[in-house]
Amino acid sequence: MIEDEQSGTETGSFLMWVTEVARLLGYQDVAMRPDDRHVRHLAGALRKPLLARDSLPEELFGPLMAAAVYDPDPSFCRWFVEPAVYVFGRRRVRAALVGYLRTGTDAERAGAVRAWYCACVSVRPERSPAYGPGGVRDPALDESRDIADAWLEVSMRVFAEVADVRMRHRLLRWLPTSRAVCPPRLYELFESTVAVARDHSDPHLRGWAATAGRGVG
Repeated sequence: MIEDEQSGTETGSFLMWVTEVARLLGYQDVAMRPDDRHVRHLAGALRKPLLARDSLPEELFGPLMAAAVYDPDPSFCRWFVEPAVYVFGRRRVRAALVGYLRTGTDAERAGAVRAWYCACVSVRPERSPAYGPGGVRDPALDESRDIADAWLEVSMRVFAEVADVRMRHRLLRWLPTSRAVCPPRLYELFESTVAVARDHSDPHLRGWAATAGRGVG
């Protein structure tokens, strides 16, 4: 379901980046028609060609990630995230999303949260020729434990700084429900995040704080 805060500007950005992905893939005469039906049709047309490639040009990485972040529909942003994971690696994809969450606009941060879920996609040899000959894949492409920790840290910092309750609700999905699952260096940040949620007027946030705050303090 497309989120109700989608604006005309966001739709235009999605169209711009999908069109750029198409152009870089060699699609000829790609017209930018600013309507939802056209952009979704174009995005759908790119899905199989993206997954069918055993490699993609370096210049395509940025537009792919932007298209994923600006896609207003969480059901479809995987169309751009998945081929990026296969070709460029989960580590690089996740690092890019951490960057959007850290310094992006509200719309980009919301898109990064949607795309982060898609970046957890399992990689399988039969899914993409980019997996590697003989089903072999360099594990360094997908090693991202430290990037996941960075996502957690940025999520908690953004949670504390934003006023938008909807954004805080989005971020809750990725916040831990216990300090024990945080890296030790994030214990203090976790406790301050719980305190912010505990003092909020929103019952959903307070409910998370009540669960996550057990044993804190």
